[in-house]
Amino acid sequence: MLAAVRALWLVSAGVVRGQMISRRQVLGGLLAGAAAPVWAETPLTSLRPQPRPWSEAAAAARDLPDAGPLIAAARLGGAVGFVVAEAASGRVLEAVNGDLALPPASVAKTITALYALERLGSGHRFATRLLATGPVVGGRIAGDLVLVGSGDPTLSTDALGDMAAALAQAGVRGVGGRYLVYAGALPQIARIDAGQPDHVGYNPAISGLNLNFNRVNFVWHQGAKGYDVSMDARAERFVPLVHMARIKVVNRDLPTYTFVATAEGDDWTVAAAALGKGGSRWLPVRHPEIYAAEVFQTLAAAQGVALPEAEIVRALPAGTVRVEHRSDELVVVLRDMLKFSTNMTAEVLGLTASGAMSLAASARQMSDWAAARYGLQAQLVDHSGLGSGSRVSAGDMVLALLAARRGMLPGILREVGMRDAKGQVITGHPVKVRAKTGTLNFVSALAGYVQPPSGRDLVFAVFCADAARRDAVPMAEREQPPGGAAWTRRARVLQGQLISRWAEVYG
Repeated sequence: MLAAVRALWLVSAGVVRGQMISRRQVLGGLLAGAAAPVWAETPLTSLRPQPRPWSEAAAAARDLPDAGPLIAAARLGGAVGFVVAEAASGRVLEAVNGDLALPPASVAKTITALYALERLGSGHRFATRLLATGPVVGGRIAGDLVLVGSGDPTLSTDALGDMAAALAQAGVRGVGGRYLVYAGALPQIARIDAGQPDHVGYNPAISGLNLNFNRVNFVWHQGAKGYDVSMDARAERFVPLVHMARIKVVNRDLPTYTFVATAEGDDWTVAAAALGKGGSRWLPVRHPEIYAAEVFQTLAAAQGVALPEAEIVRALPAGTVRVEHRSDELVVVLRDMLKFSTNMTAEVLGLTASGAMSLAASARQMSDWAAARYGLQAQLVDHSGLGSGSRVSAGDMVLALLAARRGMLPGILREVGMRDAKGQVITGHPVKVRAKTGTLNFVSALAGYVQPPSGRDLVFAVFCADAARRDAVPMAEREQPPGGAAWTRRARVLQGQLISRWAEVYG
């Protein structure tokens, strides 16, 4: 194995038997079989192979129909790039624009998953704790009670309710000192992507104390005298009302929502014309530590534990752990993140893995890691793929998936299924597709593994993007831009058609 790694190092350096080799030969050799013996483990050194102009001769040699008519029929504009390779050998079977760097959207989360697994370990758990700075005397803590977060991206109201119940069961009924909240395990980040509308729940804040994916539930009902509105932090078992996030109904048509951040919380207005008779929706939280602090105070009061108003502290006090809640193991958190594509989870995992103090710096660290580990030339601006500035080529994505195929990643990717000509999943199809989808306005990505009954697995990435059309969408229309849903449907049909061709010919 060491000899193989050394040989690959020589290839990466551009020297084989004293001769210089081209960029095309470097990656061509890696994917055509030279690297096959070492895909089972990650290279021990930074190989930094350069993406080549992917050859399309392999497809013609196998009588695979030209993909051009399918791409043209999709009417996507912009660009389409894809690569499919044989998993066992890494041999490229078909490629179009394999070198073209395009927005990966949420497919970037697969890179984040690999990064978190290596840096944190599959068994990593996040802990949320209640510390007491003094003993319990007569049912009261003779000191401060501190709610301490470690950044857990999966912390829910139900988990805080269970922590409040455990505190009460331990005989605590009050606090002689202060109720403190510490969220310094991660930097405070007001939003993931500044290019998104204020009100979309998939673009919340990030901190060291997160709750309900940092979203609050806005509920409205139309009555005889106007609208009754409320905010709550609902989960499956607890539905506490929230006051740090406030909303007013305003008699206007547009904008639908306005938002102002204050020192005490989040102030919203909503246009009456957008509400109808009643409903609810999740809004992002911009002060997650204040949100979690209030919700825990409410839940503690329901258990008979009286707490004073919370104080946010920037230094963690010393104390004794009275109650601890631990998240699921990282591998479970990742499976859910990839299935539900939760942006906040991806950002928390990336920030925790890097230790960086800003999202941009953390994304740069992950990009550098991907270059050193897999030879990728990806340029990422975040860990979720929400920011449209990220760029990855289909060829680079296939490189990472090839290297990761014998690890945990294939098992935690969601099965997306084979699809018919209309893009609908074909129930019971013998070919399995485990992949990560990604969608932004006029961006659609899909990458993963095709697993036919024959056992000849394929690795693929398909990126579609019309960046000019995406950039032209005004902020007010970015949640649901005109033509966006139809464009995405056509992109998904194209992706399904490509996978069907590959499964039929190569499976």
